[in-house]
Amino acid sequence: MNTALELVKEFEEPAIAIIKHTSPCGVACGTNIFDALEKAYASDPLSAFGGIIGANRKIDLETTKRIVSLHFDGIIAPYYDEDAIESLKGRKGLRVLKTGELIKDSSNHFDLVKVTGGLLIQEHNKIPLNEIKFVTKVKPTSQQLESLKFAWNVVKYVKSNAIVLAKNKQTVGIGLGQTSRVEAVKTAIYKAKEEAKGSVMASDGFFPFRDSIDKAAEAGIIAIIQPGGSIRDKEVIGAANEHGISMVFTGIRCFRH
Repeated sequence: MNTALELVKEFEEPAIAIIKHTSPCGVACGTNIFDALEKAYASDPLSAFGGIIGANRKIDLETTKRIVSLHFDGIIAPYYDEDAIESLKGRKGLRVLKTGELIKDSSNHFDLVKVTGGLLIQEHNKIPLNEIKFVTKVKPTSQQLESLKFAWNVVKYVKSNAIVLAKNKQTVGIGLGQTSRVEAVKTAIYKAKEEAKGSVMASDGFFPFRDSIDKAAEAGIIAIIQPGGSIRDKEVIGAANEHGISMVFTGIRCFRH
């Protein structure tokens, strides 16, 4: 639930995150919260079974009826309409949490992680995107750039090695927890199936080899956002140029372990 809440706080638009075993399996922004739910669920209906829903808007009756018709184990949102609460009571075993108004500025907050013999204290993972660097001959369109930013905000919450494929502010494929980056790319493409074509890709770490870019090109991916910083950045950028893929660097990694 904490992952779901922190993820949807990244977005100004109505957003839904579906979390399974602390990792996102479907995330989307929509014109309203019901639309966002439908798009997030469509991202990966199989993995969504028994998951947790996070929302950044009040939950209304229409949305709760859809939630009850599916199988989720929990939901966390700022507020609920009264008739929505009554509807949710019809789903046995569903945990429902209300947060009140969301506090989005966590710049002064720290994440605490228990380790053997102590605590790891680190800054909250708020990574600005106002310093991105365009590194390929082809530049992303304004719409592609918005999709890249959306995918970057999602990949921060995906277990590393992490890859997120997205279209129109909706995830279409997520590759997570792999021991090599190219395997995460393959997993995301496998999950996305035909939706990989025309999607954008976010990577939480740099690409150590061009193999991931070649796989992305085969799948029809059109733009990539990644930290940069590999000793083979020139090779990776060259591969993107060969395939006509636009690529931007963020200058910072966001591994989640």
